[in-house]
Amino acid sequence: QLQLVASGGGLVQPGGSLRLSCAASEFSLDFYAIGWSRQAPGKGREGVSCISSSGAAANYADSVKGRFTISRDNAKNTVYLQMDGLEPEDTAVYYCAVGSPPKNMCVVDPAFYDHWGQGTQVTVSS
Repeated sequence: QLQLVASGGGLVQPGGSLRLSCAASEFSLDFYAIGWSRQAPGKGREGVSCISSSGAAANYADSVKGRFTISRDNAKNTVYLQMDGLEPEDTAVYYCAVGSPPKNMCVVDPAFYDHWGQGTQVTVSS
């Protein structure tokens, strides 16, 4: 299984920030694009962001563009999602998964990724 573990969620006030981590312990992430998705209660899975295997390309859903930043640290075999200016509408369980597009490409659509693992809860509330 190419399963990743998302962590770093929590409860924050509107306008606050969180940094989520996506890690794999038994395989290298170097050859994979990584996608982040989220699922709110009563809603389907929504693509949030992605980063190409090379790190050369990153894309975001319109709903988070300008507020979220994706990055990767090969030394730690970890991908991050920095979330700033959080809104109540961002409340969801956040997941990450691997994809295999061409080296310098990625897509936000969660259908292009496999093995969504255990997510982390993000709650934005006053």
